[in-house]
Amino acid sequence: MSPTYAAPPPGHIPLDGPYYDLLRPGMELPRQPGVTLDSGLCAVYQALVGERLALVQNRRLCAEVTGSPEPLVSPGLLMALSVGHTTTVSRRVIANLFYRDVRLLRPVYQGQTLETSVRVVAMRDARPRPDRPPRGMVLVACESTADGAPAITYQRCPMLPTKGPDLPGFSDDIGSGAATDHPTGGIDLSACAELVPYDWRLDLLGQPDAWEVGTTVADPLRDYIDNTPALGHITHNLAFVHRDAEASPYQRRLVNGLQVAGMAQASLSRVLHGMAAVVAWGYCNHTGPVFEGDLLSFRHTLLGQVSAAGGRLRAVRTEATAHRDEDPSQVLDWTLAAVTP
Repeated sequence: MSPTYAAPPPGHIPLDGPYYDLLRPGMELPRQPGVTLDSGLCAVYQALVGERLALVQNRRLCAEVTGSPEPLVSPGLLMALSVGHTTTVSRRVIANLFYRDVRLLRPVYQGQTLETSVRVVAMRDARPRPDRPPRGMVLVACESTADGAPAITYQRCPMLPTKGPDLPGFSDDIGSGAATDHPTGGIDLSACAELVPYDWRLDLLGQPDAWEVGTTVADPLRDYIDNTPALGHITHNLAFVHRDAEASPYQRRLVNGLQVAGMAQASLSRVLHGMAAVVAWGYCNHTGPVFEGDLLSFRHTLLGQVSAAGGRLRAVRTEATAHRDEDPSQVLDWTLAAVTP
């Protein structure tokens, strides 16, 4: 017989759930502990995804380009931590349907402390079906701060099961993610250019490359993915499906989508000469499951670019494919705004 737990005191993270039918629009979820971003955490993340951004790896170069005595923290790690913090709402997640309006508002450096809040904005019951338990969609607003200053904002929409047999009857308009047919992948380059620090010396990162808009570059280096529980541990990701195979609909532990995105970012940095940072996402669609032991390949398409702070801001579509059998399948379709010389 499974143990039962009393409801936790206000502000405490429950041991189970929350379930869809126990949430309400306007609710603030309990906060996870803030994380001080140190060199050890950054090194573990590098080992898991192959991080190679120069401003993350090279303290001297980072100081010359940004003026900070501490290295930049990878935008991939920041997003993995931020999303991990928001899993107080999605421990029982069935799927994350979309991200929306992802903005990295300021650079974050080692030594700063990241804290995240999450609030339920809207809810919508999923259409009942006789072949599955009841479930619903929860739109949440997420904000992370670095040493108290706003650093990341976005919305995401997990689908959650109910605890009881009945749906609560919510029918809010939750919208959708960015349109995949948008010319620059749902990224407003002119608006996002304001997120590029005006005082960075991007010219110190090397000569601009000649990648032409509309062309695709396939990275010949495929990569092996494993150790997904480790990423969950360091990012406070509480989703059951990334740790417990029995909680997964595939009866196999699912790889955290932010680990796939981190490896895709590492691949893009091999393609984009002098890539400095990521300041926004358009859409991020996890189009298929990823399992430990998969071999991933990546390709990148330049969708558009504008001048920004003495360099360029470039909208890129990044796709990942899993090679686990005779029929490779796409597992990630992601657009992001990358800063380069």
